[in-house]
Amino acid sequence: MSAQRPDESDRAPEHETAYELLRRGQALNAARHHAQAAIVLERAARQEPDKGSILEALGRAYYNSGQRAKAAETFAALLEIDPSAHYAHYGLGQSLKHLGRTQEAWTHLRLAVALAPESMLYQGALARIRPPRRPATDD
Repeated sequence: MSAQRPDESDRAPEHETAYELLRRGQALNAARHHAQAAIVLERAARQEPDKGSILEALGRAYYNSGQRAKAAETFAALLEIDPSAHYAHYGLGQSLKHLGRTQEAWTHLRLAVALAPESMLYQGALARIRPPRRPATDD
């Protein structure tokens, strides 16, 4: 019995560009295949480590596949590149919230709302988290 060779269309190209990998990863995310999307987007991020669009898609894939620590790390890396990326603040805030780091999460969700005040998504996320307690002062 001979080994079955995969159909040519089932194999990934030998070398896909970062853009091709990004598009494929986005399609997998859209189809809710988040873990597979993360694998593809990791390849894209290795090729273009400072590309914000790739990091955002990778952060989404990690978050939606339950890899919250990797999502937080990826959104933080995106903020190093673009501190005004409101979705990165939102994604980092949500990731930190799930990791039990609510004070840090609150800060990033506040920043997301400040950067995109029209976003009901960001406002809702901020409303569902308690603000950090202020230390008592002796006055």
